Amino acid sequence: MNRILKDVEAVIFDLDGTLADSMGIWKEIDQDYLDRFRIALPANLQNEIEGMSFTETACYFKERFGIPDSVDVIKDTWNRMAWDKYGDEVLLKPGAKSFVRFCHQKGLRLGIATSNSRQLAEHFLEGRGLKHYFTAIITACDVIKGKPSPDIYLKAAQTLETDPAGCLVFEDIVPGIRAGKAAGMQVCAVEDRYSAGQRKEKKLLADYYIDGYAELMPDEGEAI
Repeated sequence: MNRILKDVEAVIFDLDGTLADSMGIWKEIDQDYLDRFRIALPANLQNEIEGMSFTETACYFKERFGIPDSVDVIKDTWNRMAWDKYGDEVLLKPGAKSFVRFCHQKGLRLGIATSNSRQLAEHFLEGRGLKHYFTAIITACDVIKGKPSPDIYLKAAQTLETDPAGCLVFEDIVPGIRAGKAAGMQVCAVEDRYSAGQRKEKKLLADYYIDGYAELMPDEGEAI
């Protein structure tokens, strides 16, 4: 894996499940939110909304569950419900901070391409001392279609002023990997326990696969 950054000009990270160990909290939030309307949480809900933008997910909830609130109110409610969790509870994936710093030190341009809300993404990165490393924070609400459409990654590359062929994407779910590949980028899949059922497909689709970021850090005296 010590050649993974060869010929790479920009590194673009998904957020949840990739940099942030946060996938588990959304099932809790969805359950708590639907409980307010006395609606049971469908067992397959996470699979159905995987890759959707924050706005697309709110539209889906409103239509599927007949939520009386507007899409904007739904999103505002979710942001409030998740705010403290992203500020205090959600941890970075092991080794993520060191790897981000390493990429920055190498002069690589860094971006975020997330299906989460901008407010939560910036809140999390700021709280972990990482926000200043990223010159592009793109959400799926900034483009027409969420993942697996390539839109978000193409927008990130444009913002980073980098050709897609010079970008390396880190992703934890199949729709995200498909989005990065469709954008013409190299993709490294990241292990995450909440997408364990996708592990075989992730390995088939991605150019690289890591169990953790420590694998990508050079040994002393080694160039990556």
